[in-house]
Amino acid sequence: MDTYTHGAEESKGHAYVRIDRYNDDSIERLTKLYTSVLQEIGEDPNREGLLKTPLRVAKAMQFLTQGYDADPEAILKSAMFKEEYQQMVLVKDIEIYSTCEHHMLPFIGKAHVAYIPNGYITGLSKIARIVDVFARRLQVQERLTVQIRDCIQNTLNPLGVAVIIEAHHLCMQMRGVQKQNSVTTTSAFTGAFTKKETREEFMHLVSAKLH
Repeated sequence: MDTYTHGAEESKGHAYVRIDRYNDDSIERLTKLYTSVLQEIGEDPNREGLLKTPLRVAKAMQFLTQGYDADPEAILKSAMFKEEYQQMVLVKDIEIYSTCEHHMLPFIGKAHVAYIPNGYITGLSKIARIVDVFARRLQVQERLTVQIRDCIQNTLNPLGVAVIIEAHHLCMQMRGVQKQNSVTTTSAFTGAFTKKETREEFMHLVSAKLH
């Protein structure tokens, strides 16, 4: 059985209902597994502070991976409009909270996404939503960057798409090499953005402080 509260996205054609999805059966299984994890690291899952921790972690994990249940192309199509505008559309500083698939630790940062329409535009909030959909999965930053680019390119068929992601990876900061100030930057371009002058305009707008 699924329990629904406000949060994630569910597709019904091109219409979208914003919900959080908690699968009760999965939550129960995850709760048991996280109880075992607490025991394996030497904790007592029966002590007062940890009594509900396995359940909380189970729900948190489902929330952090809710992107598997959403259709990003349907999100774009749900607010897709004919428009003759053919200049750059940039949505920058989109917050990203994702989970590294190698260590299942967070990586946190910002995405800057631009496209040049070719007959169709989409609602600006939909750009941020598809970033969330792909981020709310087990990820690597390189794949996340390309998935956002390809989703916009394949759905809107614009003249070009540009995506840059800058992120701090806790797997580098909390363990392993432990470099707290390191930032990882990835980029992906199609169409017009493969041309130097268009890419430079994009980079200038990303770095500009217009507000």
